[in-house]
Amino acid sequence: MSNFDFDLLTIGAGSGGVAASRRAAALGARVGLVEDDRVGGTCVLRGCVPKKLLVYASEYASALVDAVGFGWEIGEHSIDWGRLVEAKDRELKRLNQIYLRMLEGSGVSLIRGRGEVVGPHEIRVGDERYTARNLLISTGGKPSVPDFPGAELAMTSDEILSHESLPRRLVVLGGGYIGVEFACIFARVGVRVTQLIRGDQILRGFDADVRSHLEEEMRATGIEIRSGAQIAALRRGESALEVTLVGGEVLEADLVLAATGRVPNVAGLGLEAVGLEQGPRGEIVVNTRSQTSAPSIFAVGDVTDRVNLTPVAIADGRGLAESLFGARDFEVDHQGIPTAVFSQPEVGTVGRTESEARAQFERVDVFKTKFRPMRHTLSGRDSRVMMKLLVDKDSDRVVGCHMVGDDAAEIVQAVAIAMKGGATKAQFDATMALHPSAAEELVTMREPSG
Repeated sequence: MSNFDFDLLTIGAGSGGVAASRRAAALGARVGLVEDDRVGGTCVLRGCVPKKLLVYASEYASALVDAVGFGWEIGEHSIDWGRLVEAKDRELKRLNQIYLRMLEGSGVSLIRGRGEVVGPHEIRVGDERYTARNLLISTGGKPSVPDFPGAELAMTSDEILSHESLPRRLVVLGGGYIGVEFACIFARVGVRVTQLIRGDQILRGFDADVRSHLEEEMRATGIEIRSGAQIAALRRGESALEVTLVGGEVLEADLVLAATGRVPNVAGLGLEAVGLEQGPRGEIVVNTRSQTSAPSIFAVGDVTDRVNLTPVAIADGRGLAESLFGARDFEVDHQGIPTAVFSQPEVGTVGRTESEARAQFERVDVFKTKFRPMRHTLSGRDSRVMMKLLVDKDSDRVVGCHMVGDDAAEIVQAVAIAMKGGATKAQFDATMALHPSAAEELVTMREPSG
């Protein structure tokens, strides 16, 4: 008989923690899961799911305008933002109940409260202590707000998802994917949006053509993007929030969103008690099998600050369970992971950027196209799709795919499968086009553009 209460004890009921706990229980392990909030984590409760629902809602504004070009008579219309938020909250409640039923059905013991690591095999929750052969930390990330006077007056992505009324003027701090997505959502429903970015372009780290094309499309919808802009202070004026920039300029806003990144959620976990190695942002350092510097403690998901995506957290969690309780050594491949930015238009990307490809391969062929999608020949909207393939010329393998346009995420997901299998440009060229579609451009680009 084991002297431990559990074989696996997890802190954090987000995507990674739930996936690892359920899989471990299915493999016969005794599993406990500690959570002091609703079950579901960032993705379900404060990220991907609620944000995508707001994206869908905002897209109808453009669809109603475009419909006129196709013969529809569209009368007066407006969005009831409060009703949308209520509908979104009902859906999150439904998903939370599904997660609870899944845990119960899989035999995982849910322990309510905040967990603190007090030893290599022990966690304290309130006045109770629980032991386990293996501990797993999956506490995700949290919004990071810059330190400036009045920072407490700014909202983060957590709060703005539940804001019950539309502002007239919104200032967004930050040019990453969170800032870009919320700027697009609010601009599409009629809010005047000003986005302040410290660098010269949005989406640092993405392919240069993606960054420039999306920024051009966003500006065309009325979003004011101010590059090289940095907030100095925020204060509440008589009738509006006053955003003072470095240099002295003052902007007025009804709402300010601090979308300036996320950091690992490690505060109060007691990591010092077991001497876990952490990185410069507080992230828990792990090896390729999600093991920390303490052999009995593991970590998955955003708290490790590796690849901060929900499917990666799930794969790492399930892979860990397989390694610990499935009698096989399991290592998740973090290469070739597709990702999307649910901006408007959407971004889908997989593989290397052009600069990364040129740094890695001696000769790189770039295939790029921009075109007006068929939908807009009648809608009248002056919007372009951008697609780009990067090819290692020596092997002919496609090493990068980038798209800005409607359904980019759906299209790039399928391309990622081909790239995972080592698809060559010759195989793309030999694939029959599906006409008429935007995706056919991926198999009809014949001449390199650079």
